[in-house]
Amino acid sequence: MDGTTGENGPCNCSPEKRKIDQRPYKGIRMRKWGKWVAEIREPNKRSRIWLGSYSTPVAAARAYDTAVYYLRGPSARLNFPELLTSDGALGELSAASIRKKAIEVGARVDAETSCTSLHMSGTRVPGSELKACWFQEKPDLNKKPEPEEQDGEL
Repeated sequence: MDGTTGENGPCNCSPEKRKIDQRPYKGIRMRKWGKWVAEIREPNKRSRIWLGSYSTPVAAARAYDTAVYYLRGPSARLNFPELLTSDGALGELSAASIRKKAIEVGARVDAETSCTSLHMSGTRVPGSELKACWFQEKPDLNKKPEPEEQDGEL
């Protein structure tokens, strides 16, 4: 062969290079329609814990990091070791608890990413006026809510 075509198609890149391009982070993969999903195998079991479906690879990778940390502890190999925040004791958590914590992190990162990109692009969703993202507004929860203004009706 002349190196221009072959088992890997017209690309001259190795299978390892192609794999890195498709999976930028450990524990995630991209669906055909563009969503990123994360899952992890339970230690010493054949079963997997489904960690959710996300719009961005970063959100899926953060969900994976959360789960792997709760499963394997501080020695876990993480995608973003600098961003890990432990909110409790490590221990024997159920698969459902690990899934719940991972999905919370992934959903939060997905919302932050999509909201930030929405503001950066200047795109407005028709019919909705976005003042700020839901996570940027921090209302005082000890304050009594004020009634909404009404259009001249009392």
